[in-house]
Amino acid sequence: MQVQRLIVGWFTCPAWLMRRGEPQGPLVRFPVPAYLVETDEQRILIDTGLHPAAVADATAHYGPSEAMGLFALEQELSLAEQVDLDTVTMVVLTHLHWDHVGGLPLVPSSIPLVVQRREWEAGQDRALVAANSFFPRDYAGDRGRLVLVDGDHDLLGDGSIELLLTPGHTPGHQSVRIGDLVLGADVSHFASGLDDHRFPVFAHDHDEQGRSADRLRELRDAGLTVIPGHDPDVLHAGPVRA
Repeated sequence: MQVQRLIVGWFTCPAWLMRRGEPQGPLVRFPVPAYLVETDEQRILIDTGLHPAAVADATAHYGPSEAMGLFALEQELSLAEQVDLDTVTMVVLTHLHWDHVGGLPLVPSSIPLVVQRREWEAGQDRALVAANSFFPRDYAGDRGRLVLVDGDHDLLGDGSIELLLTPGHTPGHQSVRIGDLVLGADVSHFASGLDDHRFPVFAHDHDEQGRSADRLRELRDAGLTVIPGHDPDVLHAGPVRA
């Protein structure tokens, strides 16, 4: 099994927004990753990054948004320029934030889409959409092969890839275990967040996020490699050991 990390863009925003306790002034440039997992029979895409139109003009793409006004987006190569999306057999979304699901409209709608049921349902609820800064245009439309899962889930039925329910950042956030590798997504943006719980100032439930971070920290301490969501000191494009 091979895991490749794709850097499908960057966002720059105030440091205090992404890690509580940071000073007000500094900005940080964060990578936006997606992952391609290849087995003998599957090419599984985990998250989809930014939509090129959002990078070009976020206000035109999403409409006026106070939250998006804090972010500057960049992209050298879109998801579609790095992966032959017609060859992907499955898409797994860790959650519905724009930097993880924005590229979904680039993916053929016939490809199965796997997401936690509670996350998908939150994405259809007007109040939760607003509270979690979801943009339904990212995931709206005909997803005829939608696969909703409830809690931890053996993705391929052989124990090789497991979806781990790790809520808090959003209502139904999930992480992905691939062998001894855990893609923690936005349970923590920084590797250090598993220990210090200095999460972004925004969350669906910070207490729940803390419990999810503790779960991933236990896996890390047991010898697994846990990859954070956007740590600029950790994330680099290329193969990832699984």
